[in-house]
Amino acid sequence: MSDQNSIDHEGIVEAISGDVARVKIDAQSACAACHAKGVCTAADKEEKIMEVPLNGVSLNPGEKVRVLISRHTGLRAVAIGYFYPFLLLIILLITLTSAGMNELRAGLFSLAALVPYYLGVFLLRNQIDKAFTFRLEKTTMPL
Repeated sequence: MSDQNSIDHEGIVEAISGDVARVKIDAQSACAACHAKGVCTAADKEEKIMEVPLNGVSLNPGEKVRVLISRHTGLRAVAIGYFYPFLLLIILLITLTSAGMNELRAGLFSLAALVPYYLGVFLLRNQIDKAFTFRLEKTTMPL
């Protein structure tokens, strides 16, 4: 069972190749777990496939597992994906409008500045990927 310092998702092992397990996770919004989801069009459910190193855990395809990541690492991922670009956008927008640029042009330049940011994140994805380590834990609890 996970502790308060980790984020976990339950999934099922689809396949194992070498020292890596392919795990299928059903990512659900709060709406998808609602009892009225059958009549509501806002229900959102998505399947995700993750490749997670086994790190000595013995698993077979079809087994239920819990994929864990430390809460600190999860917050770092949110910062890279959302907080830093938002901060860049706001700082650039305020700076350009304070320098006398009209708001439309400042807004467009601020949005355009996100392109090199996300391009850099894309190009550094392998280094970033090494910083985010997941671990697997067997579970016998129903999904």
